[in-house]
Amino acid sequence: MRYSLIKKYDIANAKGINTSIFFCGCTHHCKGCFNESIWDFNCGKPFNDEAKTLLFSYLEDKEVNGLSILGGEPLQQGKELYNLIKDVKKTFPNKSIWLWTGYYLSELNEQQKEVINLCDYVIDGRFDSTKTDGRIILRGSTNQTIWHKNDNGDFVKSSYNDFKVS
Repeated sequence: MRYSLIKKYDIANAKGINTSIFFCGCTHHCKGCFNESIWDFNCGKPFNDEAKTLLFSYLEDKEVNGLSILGGEPLQQGKELYNLIKDVKKTFPNKSIWLWTGYYLSELNEQQKEVINLCDYVIDGRFDSTKTDGRIILRGSTNQTIWHKNDNGDFVKSSYNDFKVS
């Protein structure tokens, strides 16, 4: 598993302040993708113990509400991503986990479902450059959906889908 960037304070990719990590590798290759430079699974740096220590040190900050996981395609990282999120949830149970994926929830395999079930918010759907709207939040195109895990552990459409900036 490789990453291109760990950003300590990110206000663009969650509600409030989160720490964000951008994983390398994506086979979706969406036209107009804002992270085309990290489609290659061999780009960036290995996510090793040093990177994990850095990430966790950022999450210890009381100003940070949670972790945002982006790419590339996070759900193409395999079991390593599952283990990382599990460790984050165990160490920081009050921090929210946000994950962006080009997959739709209906397309996920069992391993990918295990990963998202550890998350509090999932933004799904491939970026579609013909469906952009500069007023929407947390998404690049209107075909993408923000899902929130409710108290029953089910993903429901978030009210954030309705927010638009003027």
